[in-house]
Amino acid sequence: MRLAVLACVVLSACGYVEVRAADSKGDEAGWISLWDGKTFDGWKASEHGDSWKIEDGTIVCHGPRSHLFYVGKERPFKNFELRVDVKTTPGSNSGIYFHTKYQPEGWPKIGYEAQVNNSHGDPKRTGSLYGVVNIYKAPAKDNEWFTETIIVRGKRIIIKVNGKVLVDYTEPDGKKPEGDFERILGRGDTFALQAHDPKSTVYFKNIRVKKLP
Repeated sequence: MRLAVLACVVLSACGYVEVRAADSKGDEAGWISLWDGKTFDGWKASEHGDSWKIEDGTIVCHGPRSHLFYVGKERPFKNFELRVDVKTTPGSNSGIYFHTKYQPEGWPKIGYEAQVNNSHGDPKRTGSLYGVVNIYKAPAKDNEWFTETIIVRGKRIIIKVNGKVLVDYTEPDGKKPEGDFERILGRGDTFALQAHDPKSTVYFKNIRVKKLP
């Protein structure tokens, strides 16, 4: 009897491990890396391209306003899950744009911005869907890596930081542009990273995306 019970426990444990392993493999399936970790191949900066550098396997933004757009072959990204590892320095501001498109200068007028800001003077903190659903308490700390996740399915936008959901927003039908900015889900042309100002220094790595049905 004891041997039978022990066998059941062992088999159950093995089954649990097998399920967890399958889940782990499934989680990795379909992910695409958008950055090679070494060059800016597949990316294009707007004005002030010198605000972007590559240091020790990370993309670093520091300098006048500029936006680094993904222009590679994997576009477009209509329904997706995007994960980016980010590290801010004190007083820094940045952002991750999605459903945007390349423009040579100015703040991107197309699409949404997921805010990156743990201590900058702008009160809208990391994880905000900028100007739409704003978060006023930083969910991460400066000088520490965190993972920001953006998920778009249909009209629904979810933003997570280190796995915690901060924004769960559904765009209303018939949403119109607000002034010069079209914060509207469209065809999902591309993503962009933001260099906000000369006093901000922010690091990015492990930029990966999974396209969703």
